[in-house]
Amino acid sequence: MKLMIASKNKDKIAEIAELLSELEVELISAADFDEIPDVIEDKDTIEGNAIKKATEIAAHTGLLTMADDTGLFVKSLCGAPGVYSARYAGELASYKDNRDKMLVAMKSEEQREAYFQTVVALATPEKLVGICYGKVLGSITTKEIGAHGFGYDSIFLAEETGKTFAEMGSDEKHAISHRGRALEKFKPLLKTYLDNMK
Repeated sequence: MKLMIASKNKDKIAEIAELLSELEVELISAADFDEIPDVIEDKDTIEGNAIKKATEIAAHTGLLTMADDTGLFVKSLCGAPGVYSARYAGELASYKDNRDKMLVAMKSEEQREAYFQTVVALATPEKLVGICYGKVLGSITTKEIGAHGFGYDSIFLAEETGKTFAEMGSDEKHAISHRGRALEKFKPLLKTYLDNMK
């Protein structure tokens, strides 16, 4: 069985592939096909964007499709960047651009609490199969710490470990991360769907 990952972000695809490595499915992604259009992420929640990506790509390809959408929600910024996390510093922003903007925005803030949330949606060409959630609490650092990961990893200090995601190896990060937790819930959802297809 092929499972389409509705993303062209190679870092995200690699992380999802690691987290789903034990499943008996062939993972392919939107990055593998030039003819798959970009989905316009215009919903006002990460749940809405995940569902839209999964259902549109499934309908376009005819394949069972999973999509995730992730947001960083910072308390002192009234929940920003939230649904706009990937484009916080602009539509063509790099990871570094987003981190730099966040550090400037938080420069004088004493309240640095934040959380990451991921929503994973599974869809067939005909319908939405289900959605799963993952969340991790933490805070925004005052500078970049660590050399691993991507996105906001070097400025997000996870509450459970006292380390940034960028200081963690992949196994340690996956065990507590928002995406890791969402995909742990996704695995039985996918397995149940595949079992029902037999």
